[in-house]
Amino acid sequence: MLGEEIGELFKAIRKNQQIKIDLNSKIGSVDEELADIIIYLCAIANRTNIDLEKAFRDKEEINKKRVWTISND
Repeated sequence: MLGEEIGELFKAIRKNQQIKIDLNSKIGSVDEELADIIIYLCAIANRTNIDLEKAFRDKEEINKKRVWTISND
């Protein structure tokens, strides 16, 4: 279901950015779709006993140490 919500977010972003969309699709707002994604992420974290805030902070520390390069491809 999280994947479906991400798809709905993409549709909402396309609508927001005035990119072509399927006029028959029900499309929510970007803020609503982001909220739905957070709800599912929290549910997954709760079911798997993961402290989501701690996981986020730990990952941020890892990312701070990463070296980013630009590909010339």
